[in-house]
Amino acid sequence: MIKKVVKNAEIAIKGIEDNMTLMLGGFGLSGIPENSIAALRKSAATNLTCISNNAGVDDFGLGLLLQTRQIKKMISSYVGENDLFEKLMLSGELEVDLIPQGSLAERCRAAGAGIPAFFTPAGYGTEVAEGKEVREFNGKPHILEHAFNADFAFVKAWKGDEAGNLIFKGTSRNFNPLMAMAGKITVAEVEELVPAGELNPNEVHTPGIFVQRIFKGAHYEKRIEQRTVRQR
Repeated sequence: MIKKVVKNAEIAIKGIEDNMTLMLGGFGLSGIPENSIAALRKSAATNLTCISNNAGVDDFGLGLLLQTRQIKKMISSYVGENDLFEKLMLSGELEVDLIPQGSLAERCRAAGAGIPAFFTPAGYGTEVAEGKEVREFNGKPHILEHAFNADFAFVKAWKGDEAGNLIFKGTSRNFNPLMAMAGKITVAEVEELVPAGELNPNEVHTPGIFVQRIFKGAHYEKRIEQRTVRQR
């Protein structure tokens, strides 16, 4: 068995260079690879293209890389609660490709499945369709979308083993499993790291074949973008 465990995030991001395309799992602030993002910030890699549902908040998640201007382009479906993201996009400092959330997910899944492109009705008749091939299926127009091509994928799981098998918990099972399949090099950070053979195969969400590096993360904040509670 090939052990894929690395000591920490700094070692896990080895090979990151300027101008690379990265996938980062998570939805809002749920299930984001916090340790990997912190290591990327320290790496000072620049001109990055980041594929992620959104860009966190101003001082957390991918917002940390926006602060340091390490990201040149965001491919996302939601500007979200990040004021800096919005400011940089409107000023033209940050290139942003906003696409339907379902198309974002399918472009990740297609990359992992080896499907180069697919047709979808989502976005037809809007700016999303500009410059894209259109075909009609069953009387309905569809636009051609291409699978992503990412150098690295960074995902966060609840539990993993030394062989890279992953189990996601709760809402962290969002873009993470799709992106884990799609990167040329997939880095997984987990809350619990166990020996190979300890996980129930029937409970594994992402097989280790898709993961090249895995490490046990530390000090997860697990922030919530907008926490609202009922008054007592």
